[in-house]
Amino acid sequence: MLVVTQPDRPAHRGMKLTSPPVRVAAQELGLPVYQPEKIRDAESGERLTALAPDLLVVVAYGQILPRSVLEIPGLGAINVHASLLPRWRGAAPVARAILAGDHETGVTIMKMDEQLDHGPILGVRATPVGETEDAAALTSRLADMGAELLVETLANFDELRVVGQDHKRATVAPRLSREEGELDWDLGAAEIDRRVRALQPWPGATLPTPRGRVKVLRGHVEGDRYVPEMVQLPGRKPAPAKQVLGDGPGAGRNE
Repeated sequence: MLVVTQPDRPAHRGMKLTSPPVRVAAQELGLPVYQPEKIRDAESGERLTALAPDLLVVVAYGQILPRSVLEIPGLGAINVHASLLPRWRGAAPVARAILAGDHETGVTIMKMDEQLDHGPILGVRATPVGETEDAAALTSRLADMGAELLVETLANFDELRVVGQDHKRATVAPRLSREEGELDWDLGAAEIDRRVRALQPWPGATLPTPRGRVKVLRGHVEGDRYVPEMVQLPGRKPAPAKQVLGDGPGAGRNE
């Protein structure tokens, strides 16, 4: 067995070299770890070929695997994806589901091919999206669901029926941008609420107030108004919205 993850990179305010969580977890379990800069490099292919794996399991790896890597394991490669494929193929399926107002999402395990989240499906598990659930909470819940489904899939791998995706129904979940978090009150309460929840923890959502733009961490819809509950000024710690903004204009409105 070999755990492959991203290289250590500078992080946090001090830009200290930091290991990815996957490496930390693998080391705690005593598993060997490999951290190539690029998985498509010849050295990476040689390392994996020498290992002669039966199967590759890929979860939010962050790099596209080339055919040369996908063809190494005898049983192929499978991917755990945080959506009900073919809906929301791509980098940000959890956020895009919330942004679209989806009432249901889930996890899919599929066999990998060279195209983006395109391969046939081995297993699916659905779950409702909570009315107040943000992307961080939903991601955590889907991670647990995905892990459970992965264990079941591997235990029954030889008996599973593979089902092709309906590619005509596919939608794409592109990466989020900072600009998507720059909100205005005229978007309407429901849209603001979806964006605040979907864009946690990154890029976050900001709204204009008498104190300038503030990051909104949590809030709720009250009639036709969006009411921030927890906000953060630049360079400050999160605080209750009433403490920061008071009850005046900009503390919660839809104009």
